[in-house]
Amino acid sequence: MNFFSLRYTAAALTLIGTIAMAQSAPPPASQPETLFSGMNRSVRPGTDFYQYANGGWLQSAEIPADRSSYGVWEQLAEENDKRVAALIREAAGSTPPAGSDTRKIADYYGSYMDEKSIEARGLSVLQPTFDRITSIKDRAGLAQYLGTTLRADVDVLNNTNLYTENLFGLWVAQDLDDPARYAPFLLQGGLGMPDRDYYLNDSPKMAEIRKKYQAHIATVLKLSGEADADRKAAGIFALELRIAQTHSTRTESEDVKRGDNHWSREQFSSRAPGLDWHQYFSAAGLAAQDQFVVWQPGAVKGTAALVASEPIETWKAYLKFHAIDHAADYLPKAFVDENFAFYGNVLSGTPQIRDRWKRAVQHTNFALGDAVGKLYVQRYFPPEAKAHIEDLVHHLIAAFAVRIDALTWMAPETKVKAKAKLAALKVGVGYPDHWRDYSDLRIVSGDAFGNLSRVEIFEYQRNLGKLGRSVDRSEWVMTPQVINAVNLPVMNALNFPAGVLQPPFFDPNRPDAMNYGGVGAVIGHEISHSFDDEGALFDATGRLQNWWTTADFASFRASSEQLAKQFDAYRPFPDLSINGKQTLSENIADVAGLAAAYSAYRESLSGKAAPIVQELSGDQQFFLSFAQIWREKFREAMLRQIIVTDGHAPGQYRAWTVRNNDAWYRAFGVKPGDAMYLAPGDRVKMW
Repeated sequence: MNFFSLRYTAAALTLIGTIAMAQSAPPPASQPETLFSGMNRSVRPGTDFYQYANGGWLQSAEIPADRSSYGVWEQLAEENDKRVAALIREAAGSTPPAGSDTRKIADYYGSYMDEKSIEARGLSVLQPTFDRITSIKDRAGLAQYLGTTLRADVDVLNNTNLYTENLFGLWVAQDLDDPARYAPFLLQGGLGMPDRDYYLNDSPKMAEIRKKYQAHIATVLKLSGEADADRKAAGIFALELRIAQTHSTRTESEDVKRGDNHWSREQFSSRAPGLDWHQYFSAAGLAAQDQFVVWQPGAVKGTAALVASEPIETWKAYLKFHAIDHAADYLPKAFVDENFAFYGNVLSGTPQIRDRWKRAVQHTNFALGDAVGKLYVQRYFPPEAKAHIEDLVHHLIAAFAVRIDALTWMAPETKVKAKAKLAALKVGVGYPDHWRDYSDLRIVSGDAFGNLSRVEIFEYQRNLGKLGRSVDRSEWVMTPQVINAVNLPVMNALNFPAGVLQPPFFDPNRPDAMNYGGVGAVIGHEISHSFDDEGALFDATGRLQNWWTTADFASFRASSEQLAKQFDAYRPFPDLSINGKQTLSENIADVAGLAAAYSAYRESLSGKAAPIVQELSGDQQFFLSFAQIWREKFREAMLRQIIVTDGHAPGQYRAWTVRNNDAWYRAFGVKPGDAMYLAPGDRVKMW
């Protein structure tokens, strides 16, 4: 339930070469004339509000050669990267003490930047992995090896990484039936491409991508010196195709009730035969765990059967390829270039790989995100900024409570429970209450690949360590420097990282209307996730249980279906439309969050008139600020990818959320006959 999708999270985490040191002061405040300079006032608001708000920028902006998309979020991420780059440079130049977090930051970054050493080591860093794969002689040995590859790299409720190069993915989170304890969730995986549709969709574009993926597999094997690479590549692709055929769809994977399947460890052998689960769980460090949640039972059953039916030699080739592919960015340049040629160029349409220093910051943030975040907050997020945002959150929650009281379709007893859930929300602003402890993580200067491996194992063990412990509702799933925000439905908690709490989302020096339309909509969106089609299924404690009357839920479902159909009608390409069901949770949160932000904004005026800016009323400033945070351009390949795989609609259609808000019609004089006009009965009102 991220406000922004994974693709933007990656951009935000995505640094040192010739870049100048960032200044210690925050960036200059956004002035109204700057904020509204990207408009195209020749377009009528009711014809296309997105073009009206952003058309000037869309005409002039160029997507950088090293990006697959570009917009407000990416621009802010670039500025944040410069800040983080400066912090890392300072860390490296200050000779921090051995074993300190600052030293680890500097050594991780410096080791990744040391291309000469990486080239000299070649594939030798993977030789122990290759030896373990070669030593696999039977199905028990295969199961044992597969267990060692399990990593905690998936998060189904936040639409993050529904696929992984590992056969399965582990997510350690609160049990949906008993939110006082952690449970291990097992999710489908095993694919090198983003989603089952890339393997199964019969469109010419997908067919062409499949050919290029098989060629990519062959090239990687050839670069590694593998004999008979083309034949092995064909076998690996055929195996992944069979795995994809077992996978649940994206929409199915978002169905919480469908995914809440509790299996005992003993039940795996009968329900998903073919994989030696005793060997698998023992190697994965889960031998003592008795209960699991299997999110996609069909995929677990189908993939386990493939472990038994497919030749061991095919599995060994598959494992070797994925070991190389996973490590590609830490290997010699030939592997880096080939990896980018497929994943960057073919899948995302990006012409040019990002500079190495930018990728170095991305990887350092991944490895030591909280340590970097602590430095970031000390420099760029003063206490007064935190207090200001906390005040905004308070106003948004209060506005949401008022809106609940005003609902005509909800029974009084349901309203009481909805407000109890709202009151129990745990809100984190800027940074976590407790910083992550990296004292047990060993970072070695000059050992780039070894550092990556130790980080992945450290993170996996950190997650395993939660099992059997009481749940920590204060835990963050994002780092402070990321440009994003998140709702955690099982924890009934919100995270608003410091990175997103800056212009153009928030600026204490500009009119409140703009802040409410910017960060206010972000806050409202995340609050609303507690009451979207997924969040509404969880009570105030995070337990998966129905707290609605039958009539209330039927009314809510009817509005949800109406909104899904609205988005189904949006067609970015002749052969590809938005999936209203796939994007429903985010669209509900946009509709409800914008409405709550507007209510909070109007309440903040205390009956007074808002200041006019550039001949724009306060209401016009509010809606323009909302539309302009969705300013973005895509390369075709990336736009197609997110439509297929992402739970968020592209920004243009998120900006069109205003069509459902009555105040927008009044603010811009939108009338029947205008292209964006919706009759009052067709405007979706969620909360």
